[in-house]
Amino acid sequence: MRHRPVAHREHLRRRRVAVVVPAKDEARRIAATVRSARAIPNVDLVLVVDDGSVDDTQHVAREAGAVVVRHSHNRGKAAAMETGAAVVAMRDLPDRPPRDLLFIDGDLADTAVATAPLVGPVLAGEADVTIAVLPRQAGAGGRGFVVGAARRAIVALTGWTPSQPLSGMRCLTREAFEAATPLARGWGVEVGMTIDLLRQGFRVLEVPCELRHRPSGNDLKGQLHRAAQYRDVQIAVAARRLRSAAGLPARRSGRPAQRTEADEA
Repeated sequence: MRHRPVAHREHLRRRRVAVVVPAKDEARRIAATVRSARAIPNVDLVLVVDDGSVDDTQHVAREAGAVVVRHSHNRGKAAAMETGAAVVAMRDLPDRPPRDLLFIDGDLADTAVATAPLVGPVLAGEADVTIAVLPRQAGAGGRGFVVGAARRAIVALTGWTPSQPLSGMRCLTREAFEAATPLARGWGVEVGMTIDLLRQGFRVLEVPCELRHRPSGNDLKGQLHRAAQYRDVQIAVAARRLRSAAGLPARRSGRPAQRTEADEA
């Protein structure tokens, strides 16, 4: 086995990860999510962005040990992610590398620690972005229509086939996150981020994670959620197709994307 230089190992030892949790009305689950996330190796900051909750999300998260910032009204997931990253940057220490960012959902509860496999490849320099591949969730009511549309769009614009294009659990280097901003609005944030980073040459890796969250059912609320997802995904994709058709250059050229672990299995 080839040994890495001492300087490289020291750099890895000094790198830390901030967990950013966009959350709205998650008072019932956020405490367990925060406590579980704090147990992830290399994590030294858990930041909850309360995106206009009307329940006690902010207070419960703070009591569980999170740093909490709050939007006075709901601004959407992308805005919460950008707020979280900005606050993490303000809390970085000048004598240490910028923290990498691990974004997780607020409803993971005790399974949040199972996002730990996303961190290793990023810290080791094997990937710029890692995306969680979740097992099938009990109670999920979707038929894969939105997932299929998102997957086809990513393939068409990048040539890469994701297993779960809508997965929101992601670990990124700070450089990768900044290259993906401004983020696509609404539920199109993950698809827009994936397309933008792949087209700029960042390496993307899907990693299986044993996570459990609250799935959307097949009732009216679930159907409305999927309709909103489809709308936002199509808006994000349309914007990137226009950019591609206009011949606008990528902001960064680089290495080809890695295959996913799911593809290699």
